[in-house]
Amino acid sequence: MTPDAPTDPAASLALVHALRRRLQARHGEVALIETHISWVLLAGAHAFKLKKPLRLDFLDFSTLARRRAACADELRLNRRLAPAIYLGLAPIRAGARGPSLYGRGPVVEWAVKMRRFAPRALASERLADGRLAADDLARFGRRLAAFHARAAVAPPGSDWGSAERVRSAALQAAASLSARIGEARGATLHEWLDAQARRLHAHWRVRQDGARVREGHGDLHLDNLVWTDDALVAFDCLEFDPALRWIDVMSDAGFLLMDLMARGRADLGFAFLDAWLEHGGDHGGLVGLRFHLVYRATVRALVTALRGSAAPGAPDLEAYLSLAQALMTPARPALLITHGLPASGKSWLARELLQRAQAIRLRSDVERKRLAGLAPLADSRAAGDLYTAASTQATYEHLATRARAILAAGWPVIVDAAFLRREERTRFARLAAEAGARFAILDCRAPMAVLRARIAARRARADDASEADESVLVRLAALQEPLAEAESQSTIRVRTDAAIDLDAVLDAWLGPGARPSSASSDRDAD
Repeated sequence: MTPDAPTDPAASLALVHALRRRLQARHGEVALIETHISWVLLAGAHAFKLKKPLRLDFLDFSTLARRRAACADELRLNRRLAPAIYLGLAPIRAGARGPSLYGRGPVVEWAVKMRRFAPRALASERLADGRLAADDLARFGRRLAAFHARAAVAPPGSDWGSAERVRSAALQAAASLSARIGEARGATLHEWLDAQARRLHAHWRVRQDGARVREGHGDLHLDNLVWTDDALVAFDCLEFDPALRWIDVMSDAGFLLMDLMARGRADLGFAFLDAWLEHGGDHGGLVGLRFHLVYRATVRALVTALRGSAAPGAPDLEAYLSLAQALMTPARPALLITHGLPASGKSWLARELLQRAQAIRLRSDVERKRLAGLAPLADSRAAGDLYTAASTQATYEHLATRARAILAAGWPVIVDAAFLRREERTRFARLAAEAGARFAILDCRAPMAVLRARIAARRARADDASEADESVLVRLAALQEPLAEAESQSTIRVRTDAAIDLDAVLDAWLGPGARPSSASSDRDAD
């Protein structure tokens, strides 16, 4: 076989079965998994992934040379996120007793050598088993933000991520789906995507110019996340079509959010998104998030329709269509601001509520540091005093600007800040009124002894953006301006040293029956 000659598919399949027999002689039982474009052999502690000799509209693996290049691309791309899983290229050599990974004959095929996953380790399987937690997704969100920050940026003048390309891909997916489900059902989806793509044309140009189109993962859903070394790790990045991975980073993150929403776990999805936004700071991309979610749901609906049925445990066609329909009609805007002293439970409550309300959180402790060029967990003392009156004013102005844009994009907003001054609260109340949003103040209280104990416990950790110590607590307690009588009708009062009915809090903020989920919690704030 010459590297540039087309490979006979029957010969490739025969090679796979022969290699499997050779591996079984060494490792015992070897499982063979077949996907649309690959074969995977599970042998001992390793997996060997071979490309099928296919030539399709979106890929060309027809020759040995092309498959070798595709394996090298897969290795390069996936080592960015999963270096411990992707171990190297494995040449498959001819021998007197058949193909082997261990011989010295001529190379007749290539495989990607991978670390084998533990049973039930995929994120989709852990979700089905009840073993996927919000903290797991939040930690992955932080790592994904770091990955996107260092990923290669689309070069100037490139068509990747352009408004024309995004619109074309979305409308093509919608048209293909309509051909499967009927024009009557698909028309609304097609029209919405077209209208939104036109509306977002300038936004996507700004995203391109702002280096937000990068070489991402491209296929970030729960079946491509695996639990290994006590963390979620993304694998199986799209290597065969650059247009699917050179995308807006918000589209990359949005795929995982959409998948969790379609599986009925929007709470986990927004825990992921909250961490990704907090550590990446890409709140500007939220303008286009709703479009990306509807587009991703459309694509998955199309894939499901083409397959004829959903994979076991995965959302079916109707689940994706229902999600797309719901996303096309956002609920009434809503703004919640927190109020309370350090350690009063504001951030804990905000984190719990954003998951249930499918809201975006803006956290003053993080945004204050971001304005100074610091990471969320950085020690602010390196940048001087960030808690001057001028710095505080700039922080609240920044929070207001971002909150206004996010509300306009159709997402509920929670501003996680102390709001100890009446002027600050009044400003955000006016902002909500201008946006036509429901407004509430979440007043968080606990005895001073509890606040002191929480601060002491928090200061011993390195995973919290807040830097308030007991001296700050005492100073702010003396400076705070109490809630005025006029604010009482907008105030939700919570004792955070007792059990909290989060559903009741959501009803008070969003209105009875407006909650997007019925999840509740009676956990104590810490």
